[in-house]
Amino acid sequence: MRVSAYPLVDAEAAALLVLERTPVLGAERVPLIDCYGRVLAKDVVAPAQLPAFPSSAVDGFAVRAADGGKSLQVAGESAAGRPSERDLEPGSAIRILTGGVLPAGADCVVMLEDVKLDGDVVTVPGGLRPGQNFHAPGADLRAGERVLPAGSSLGPAEIGLAAALGLADLSVGRRPRVALMSTGDELVEVGERPGRGQIPDSNRWALLAALREAGAEVRLLGIGPDEPEALRRLVAGALAEVDVLVTSGGVSVGTHDLVKPLLESLGDVHVGRVKLKPGKPFTFATLPDGKLAFGLPGFPVSSLVTFEVFVRPALRKMQGHAQLDRPTLPVRLGYEARATADRTEYQRVTLRRDGRDLVAVSTGSQSSSRLMSLAGAHALVRIPPGDHGINEGTIVEVMILSLP
Repeated sequence: MRVSAYPLVDAEAAALLVLERTPVLGAERVPLIDCYGRVLAKDVVAPAQLPAFPSSAVDGFAVRAADGGKSLQVAGESAAGRPSERDLEPGSAIRILTGGVLPAGADCVVMLEDVKLDGDVVTVPGGLRPGQNFHAPGADLRAGERVLPAGSSLGPAEIGLAAALGLADLSVGRRPRVALMSTGDELVEVGERPGRGQIPDSNRWALLAALREAGAEVRLLGIGPDEPEALRRLVAGALAEVDVLVTSGGVSVGTHDLVKPLLESLGDVHVGRVKLKPGKPFTFATLPDGKLAFGLPGFPVSSLVTFEVFVRPALRKMQGHAQLDRPTLPVRLGYEARATADRTEYQRVTLRRDGRDLVAVSTGSQSSSRLMSLAGAHALVRIPPGDHGINEGTIVEVMILSLP
């Protein structure tokens, strides 16, 4: 067993160092059908006002407010997509359906429920006000108004808004291309029968899901060989086609831990160990042509926690996200959280309601090999290093992974 030559780096300092060295990738124009989950690279500005024309908010009759309380001759109809061909004359009304264009000459719409209809004569109530029951042009958006800022994530509402403005494609940040590799002779492919001392490669599938959720395009390299030259050839070939290398395992100081020496030979290793529990062996390197490499620990929880703390924010920065970190919420700690003397710890918790409060409950044993501590966890609680921990009942900020 070798002694690590890398100093222990404070977890917060390591996270900042990663982001400082993470580039923002270029932009590309993408058809609207492929924009879900992408990040706007440029502001979206309304090319025209919305609505483009005055449209009825209800089924009823288009009239002049000055004709309130009168019996009016019905002179036509305006339906969605089929506007009236005639203007509204004084003393008359035009039947209008929801979404129909308000005829010229009309200044309000009376709901169908509020009128009396006798053949082609409609009696409307008094007290009508101009502007009733229709959407004025530009009421939602004015031409030239900034609709969505660069850095916005594109969800259903944002995509719907772009479509309403007639935008068939958008400028979005390029997705990072990531090569994902597991290391270790003890690993076998999921579905294969493990031999003596072997285990299924679960980390690759957990990290694949995490990478996709973070917006990455992933190339799977499988299980890397525990032989230096073969490993180097595999990684060098992959780096020609990707922006980021993510590995799991092989970053400790054993004689078969080959990732750190490989990254040292390919680029500059900036972080070799962090003051983090779980995840002490985490490794970060920069490679030629602005490429990044993340060596994640082999224990399942360590792998996913270091991904959340270091890798996910970097991938989001590469795409141009305005918000890099997961959201946080104040919650009441429902257990006594012990601290680690010299390392920041991220403990896994579920959240439950207690009156108006959210309460964080431990998921049980926080062992770095116990993936069950993350399965179903709603949040991570950051416990600063020290001797005292955090008392039960204390209000703390938690990193939200999902909500109950």
